[in-house]
Amino acid sequence: MSEILTHPTAGFALLGVLLILGGLYLRHIKLTTRTIINIALMLALTIILHQFRLFHMPQGGSVTAGAMVPLLLISYRYGPGIGALTGFLYGMVNMMQDPFIVHPVQVLFDYPLPYMAMGLAGLWQKHLYLGTALAFAGRFACHFISGVVFFASYAPEGMNPALYSLVFNASYLLPEFIICCLLLKVLPLRRILAAMAGER
Repeated sequence: MSEILTHPTAGFALLGVLLILGGLYLRHIKLTTRTIINIALMLALTIILHQFRLFHMPQGGSVTAGAMVPLLLISYRYGPGIGALTGFLYGMVNMMQDPFIVHPVQVLFDYPLPYMAMGLAGLWQKHLYLGTALAFAGRFACHFISGVVFFASYAPEGMNPALYSLVFNASYLLPEFIICCLLLKVLPLRRILAAMAGER
């Protein structure tokens, strides 16, 4: 939290994204009581699963016990809009729990935007693994850009920053993607999504 307070411009950048999010999504999304409850439930599950880290990278990024699965589920159930909103909320929580801030714009590319990208899974609701791949590709793109622009100094001497960012981010996002796909394979998805919809 102290890192956030020492970078107040990051707060203004996040506020700008929140206003944009409100303008683009909330006017076109109907938030029912059930939807809000499901968002809160999936958000809580994501936070809990993120605590079970199998591996944690030194400059941020973790392989977890499928922490992105709840965000994927909310996206599959309600579509990309609600998925992006839930991802944004999780990005804010994640930033408060584990901040690594070097620049206000970097905050956007490492916290709200990559988790908002998980909402892209909702574009392929009938093709779960393609939707999951699209979501992780969007998240990877955000972290990759951040790595090239803001973390180039961490690259070993003589190593191209783009290659460094590619290897660094793939080293934890690829295992995370595989774990999420395996969990989606074994979970009773129809029953879970039906329960979220209030169906029996």
